[in-house]
This record gives sequence, C-alpha cells and structure tokens, in this order.
Amino acid sequence: MKKTYLTLSTAAVVSMTLAGCGSQRLTLPIQPAASLSTVKAASSADTATKIAVYFGAQPHPEVVRHVGDASHSLRVARATDGAEASCNKALAAALDKLRLDARNKGANAVINVTTRFHGTETGSATEYTCGVSPSAAAIAVTGDLVVLQAN
Repeated sequence: MKKTYLTLSTAAVVSMTLAGCGSQRLTLPIQPAASLSTVKAASSADTATKIAVYFGAQPHPEVVRHVGDASHSLRVARATDGAEASCNKALAAALDKLRLDARNKGANAVINVTTRFHGTETGSATEYTCGVSPSAAAIAVTGDLVVLQAN
C-alpha cells in the first residue's frame, strides 16, 4: 500500500512539473517584429540593416542573382513583457542575422523567408511561428540571399 501511494505521488509530482515546463507554439503577426527591426535599421549606419527582407511569397523586384541560402536558430531570454513581445524580439534578432549573412555575401535582399518552431513551418507574408517557454522564446528562420534588380 505504501509503495503504491509513493509511486502515485511521485508520478503526480512529475506530471505537474512537466506540465508547467512545456513550450508553447505561437503564430503571430509579422508587423510588430518587422517594425522593431526597421526602427533599428533607421537609426543605424550599418549597411546590413538596409537589406530588404521579403517573407514567404511576398512580391519583390526581379532576382538578378541567387547568392546562397541562410538559416539560423535563435533563443532569447523571455522578457517580463510577455510571450508575444519575446517572440517579436527573437524574430527581429533572427532577421538581423539574415541581413548580416546577406551583406557578407554581397546580396541586397533576403527573399522567401520562412519561420519554424520544431515541426511547424510558416511561409506566410503576414504571420510567423515562434515557440515560447517560461524561460525563453525560440525561432528558426531560413531565406534565400539574392541580388534584386534596382528600381
């Protein structure tokens, strides 16, 4: 009897502990995170911040040359201002990494950007996928580094 009680008690404690530690997948609008990145671009002299980013099948000028692909996984500490704000910061930081890759390879844009968290990938022009846990926000981004025709 004591053994059964101890086993059930242990199982209950483990279940409650794991239930509070799980990651949650969120689908959020791109605009707030893109705005964070745009504000940084406007106040920076770094040429990497001037590189255009196009999500999913978003229309863009004609591709002159494909330079390569880029992919980054990123985790940022979860802020006290909520899960959505943490995901927005993670996406903004990931976009900065894609832009830096583009600059380093001579590209002027990143197109076909997709976001992913675990098995869920989003190639939308209006939404992105992010994962958030009690301690961090996580995102993976991929994109094609290209030279676009100047207008």
